[in-house]
Amino acid sequence: AAALAAEHAAIYAYGLIGVRLDGAAAEQARSAEAAHRARRDQLVVLLTDRGASPPPPEPAYAVPFAVTDRASALRLAIEVEERAGAVWRAALAATTGTQRNQALAALTDTAVRATRWRRIAGVTPVTVPFPGRTG
Repeated sequence: AAALAAEHAAIYAYGLIGVRLDGAAAEQARSAEAAHRARRDQLVVLLTDRGASPPPPEPAYAVPFAVTDRASALRLAIEVEERAGAVWRAALAATTGTQRNQALAALTDTAVRATRWRRIAGVTPVTVPFPGRTG
């Protein structure tokens, strides 16, 4: 359920991010949103198959700062991927087998996207030693 909430939040944030970008960066934002939507859909199916009721998305999510231009949109994109990565990293400890592989794939995806956003934003270093680790 925590991973689903993170995916809902990421999808919401990409709505804010995408309108402040153009060209290749806007295309990357659309691709990232699509990836989060696909992951969300997989989680909804998984939870439903297990007899759980997947929590719906919130009407809105708090963002850590106003997204008013390209620079703040890129900063939020990095933050979104780092936050989602932290949730997926935590899921590794709580899963086994196929679900653990899915959590690892999700963590890897968020780390790659965060790296791409850092590169576009000119943030260095572009990689972090332990994706998904907070603090």
